[in-house]
Amino acid sequence: QVQLVESGGGSVQAGGSLRLSCAASGRTFSGSGNYAMGWFRQAPGKEREFVSAIEWGDGSTSYADFVKGRFTISRDHTKNIVSLQMNSLKPEDTAVYYCAAGLWVPILTESPWYNYWGQGTQVTVSS
Repeated sequence: QVQLVESGGGSVQAGGSLRLSCAASGRTFSGSGNYAMGWFRQAPGKEREFVSAIEWGDGSTSYADFVKGRFTISRDHTKNIVSLQMNSLKPEDTAVYYCAAGLWVPILTESPWYNYWGQGTQVTVSS
């Protein structure tokens, strides 16, 4: 089993920045296979959508078009932490952000490949 704990959410004005972190504990990952961690978000009344993800082994990343150039995902192998630096935030970025981890994720953007999910952290961007 893997436990995921998110932190770093909050409220910010448009144009501001936040950094989300997700700490994984339990099963350890040695970079084998297609293990990956990522972030998804869900706004009120909307479906959950992919934001960004990173392959644990080689660090390959993927971003949704609406965050490219504004968000950066990174990982810390030694601490089993994935972070999402969010800059130039917009009101439409307001959502609950969920950390996810998958033991074998051939397609980073697709949520069914992720086995484990965090509780979510609220991000609110005001105009």
